[in-house]
Amino acid sequence: MTETEIIETEIETPEIKEPKKDSLGRSYATGKRKDSVAKVWIKSGKGQIIVNKIDITKYFGRATLQMLAKKPFDVTKTADTFDVVCSVQGGGLSGQAGAIKHGISKALALFNPILRPVLRTGGYLTRDSRVVERKKFGLKKARRGFQFSKR
Repeated sequence: MTETEIIETEIETPEIKEPKKDSLGRSYATGKRKDSVAKVWIKSGKGQIIVNKIDITKYFGRATLQMLAKKPFDVTKTADTFDVVCSVQGGGLSGQAGAIKHGISKALALFNPILRPVLRTGGYLTRDSRVVERKKFGLKKARRGFQFSKR
């Protein structure tokens, strides 16, 4: 073997995956956080985000929850280029915003595989597995005991 043949066989080019889109040009993904599950459809558009048939600004009253859900677009610098329609169930508003963030990240990675490394390094594609710890027998809460009274 010549030196160029050895170099060509040792260096493998990264496999470029094709985008996964349906007949309407949308990518679908599910996101999860705490007890919330979000079903997210993403397509090219003007940056409109609809959550349970309501605009995101009305659904999430707090600006921090809106920012949390939009974070994947800020990281990939694709704000105002995608329309998002999602339905989210279970949990509270914080968990739902986290589930939407996770779903949008996964859908972006499917829509445009070039964005996957950026989302991966930011930790957006990993499910946050932290959930509420269960209450234990003989305690007031998960770890809090009853107040001790000497007299």
